[in-house]
Amino acid sequence: MRRTFLTRLRINGSYYVLGALLLLLGAPLYQWLWLLPHGYGEALAAASRGQFSVYVLWLHSHLWAFALYRLLQIAAFALTLSLPFTLFRIIVAQEVLGRDEESGAGEPAEETAALDEGQGAAEDGQASADGGSKPLPQTAEELLAVPWRGKGFAVIAAWSGMLGILLLILGNLASTVYQVGVARGFSAGSVLMPSFALVVGVCTLVANTVGGLLLALAALLFGVVITRSGLQLWPPLWVALGYVAILLALFLIGSAVQVALAPAGGQAFLTTPAFLLFALWTLWLGLILVRLRPEPAS
Repeated sequence: MRRTFLTRLRINGSYYVLGALLLLLGAPLYQWLWLLPHGYGEALAAASRGQFSVYVLWLHSHLWAFALYRLLQIAAFALTLSLPFTLFRIIVAQEVLGRDEESGAGEPAEETAALDEGQGAAEDGQASADGGSKPLPQTAEELLAVPWRGKGFAVIAAWSGMLGILLLILGNLASTVYQVGVARGFSAGSVLMPSFALVVGVCTLVANTVGGLLLALAALLFGVVITRSGLQLWPPLWVALGYVAILLALFLIGSAVQVALAPAGGQAFLTTPAFLLFALWTLWLGLILVRLRPEPAS
C-alpha cells in the first residue's frame, strides 16, 4: 500500500512538472517566437481598444496557430487538475500521521514527520502512535473521516482548487472554440456580430476571474495550513512552498479583479505574472514529488 501511494504521488508529480513547463516555457516561447512576429501583439492591442474586427481578421489568417497556442495552455492546466487533492493527501499524512508520531514517540516533529528531509508525506504511508501500525487513508471517504485541526480549510482548498482549474480549462476551451468558429467564416468585408465581445468577455470572466479566485482561495488556504504548523511539522522546503502559495494567492486575486474590470481585454497586467508564478510553484511541488523515494526496509 505504501509503495502504491508513493508511486501515485511520483506519477502525479511528473504530470505537474510537464504542465508547469508547458505553462512556463512552452506557451510563452511559442507566443514569442511565432505568434508575436506574425502580428499577434497588434491584434491583441486592437481588441483592447474595441477594434474586434481587426482581431478576428488576424485570427482568420492565423487560425491554427492561435488554436495551438490555446491548446498548449489548456493542456498545461489539465495536467495539474489533480494537484489540489494530491496536496490535500500530503497534508493529511503530515498533519495527522506526523503528529501521531510526535505524540507517540515523544520526538521532535521535524525528526519523525513523514516529509522529513524533503522526502514528502508519502514516504511512510504508515505512522505509529503507540508502537502499532496506522495505515495512511487511501480513499476520499477515509481522508474526509480523519479528524484534525485545520481539516476544514484543507477540504475547502482541495475542492476550490480543483474547481478553479476546471473553470480555467473550460473557460479557455469555450473561448477558443467560439473565436475559431467565428474567425473561420470572417473576411475583410464581413460585419462582426455585436455579441462577439460579450461571449468572449463571459468566457474570460469564467476562466480568469471565477476560476482565478477559486484557485487563489485554494493557494491561500493550503499556504495557511502548511505555514501554521511551520518548522515544527514541515521541512523548510515545504514551509517556503507554503509562503509562496500565499504570495501566489495575492497575485491571482489581483489578476482576477483586474480582469473583472475589463473582461473584453482577455487578460490584465497581473494575469501573466500570476500564472507564471503558478507555473513555478507547480514545478517546485512536482519536482519534490518526483524525487520521493521509499524508506529503506528496516
